[in-house]
Amino acid sequence: MLTILGFAMIATFLVLIMMKKMSPIAALVLIPALFCVFVGKGANLGDYVIDGVTSLAPTAAMLMFAIVYFGVMIDVGLFDPIVRGILKFAKADPMRIVVGTAILAAIVSLDGDGSTTFMITVSAMYPLYKRLKMSLVVMTGVAAMANGVMNTLPWGGPTARAATALKLDASDIFVPMIPALLVGLLGVFVLSYFLGLRERKRLGVLTLDEVLVEEKVEEKETETVLVGAGSGASGTSGTGKVTGGSGSGTDAEDDDEERFTVLDPNRATLRPKLYWFNALVTATLLTAMIMEWLPIPVLFLLGAALVLTVNFPHIPDQKARLAAHADNVLNVSGMVFAAAVFTGVLQGTGMVDHMARWMVDVIPEGMGPHMALVTGLLSLPLTYFMSNDGFYFGVLPVLAEAGAAHGVSPLEMARASLVGQPLHMSSPLVPAVYVLVGMAKVEFGDHTKFVVKWAALTCLIILGAGMLFGII
Repeated sequence: MLTILGFAMIATFLVLIMMKKMSPIAALVLIPALFCVFVGKGANLGDYVIDGVTSLAPTAAMLMFAIVYFGVMIDVGLFDPIVRGILKFAKADPMRIVVGTAILAAIVSLDGDGSTTFMITVSAMYPLYKRLKMSLVVMTGVAAMANGVMNTLPWGGPTARAATALKLDASDIFVPMIPALLVGLLGVFVLSYFLGLRERKRLGVLTLDEVLVEEKVEEKETETVLVGAGSGASGTSGTGKVTGGSGSGTDAEDDDEERFTVLDPNRATLRPKLYWFNALVTATLLTAMIMEWLPIPVLFLLGAALVLTVNFPHIPDQKARLAAHADNVLNVSGMVFAAAVFTGVLQGTGMVDHMARWMVDVIPEGMGPHMALVTGLLSLPLTYFMSNDGFYFGVLPVLAEAGAAHGVSPLEMARASLVGQPLHMSSPLVPAVYVLVGMAKVEFGDHTKFVVKWAALTCLIILGAGMLFGII
């Protein structure tokens, strides 16, 4: 019964958010609360939620201060050279822009943190997608898949979890997987190329100058319509827009200005004299993350405080920067704590354990010698429907034990367990994905409908390459 209710809860959640009947944050809270009552453990809901919040609190703190840190770094222009390089490569060609998105996400993913990757990638590419009227779900999908492949780096999390769960060396798992992962990354680039061609066919190829001219024409037409609308509120808005010029007019204009400031080479927040200081702090921070000198939330807390103080020594300026990023911080941290309700109920009621055991039990006896392949295939749905901790510490040891009985080595099982990461990065239980869709202003349901099939294909490419190279 718990197995059925577990799958029903997850299915209900996914259907409601994909059909846009509920917001993700409401669905993450209300649906598990309802199913907790169905299970007959409604009296324990408070304990489950507190346990879930306690386990995810460090993640929420990390995301909060990471958003502030990288938001300030974007404000002061640290990533402008990367943006200019990608834009120079893209040349307002939709195909190049999509491929550039994948390349940028893959490069930034080297730090091992999905939230960081998505913040930098979206901040760099969002203005260009908006200006060219490109599909934003293409951007979020490509970024999530590229990051998913790179998430298998030893300091990214899954590899370390697999090594810990099976008492193996992380390098013994990861290094032989490199050829298969490179094939998977190449698959993401090829997919990006074809998605870009589809966007190019839909939109054509423009130069940035043509796009800017087109925008000015559209703005002038809008101004004419607004001014011609007569007096009153509409007329006032129109006049305000005409006379306001660079951003003191309507709310819509202010919103556009905010969205495109990342490309503004004259924005007031730039700190060119502090560029190398900021670069050094960021490099040190990433090194400290990889070397695990301090817990990641502590590193970002210290880093955010340091760069705010040095780049904006005046308290009103610091408050302005915090206010500028408060929307993202609130959305993401709120989503994390909502997800804590979902994971807390799944784990507290025992549903996730029953689901895992059921998945193992339904494997036919004849598939024993092929447990690595089975594990690779199971990693797609299991890492999507449960946390990495739940899969690697709860399910993988059971699968590995079954594989060992048929002569399959733990190393093969560990490598196969990494296959599902490109799909896992778009799971509703991954906090970073809410950074991605939130900053890109994309509905989570739209992102899910677009990315699941392509991410699953990427996983299968990695699995096929691993088997071809004899490492799975």
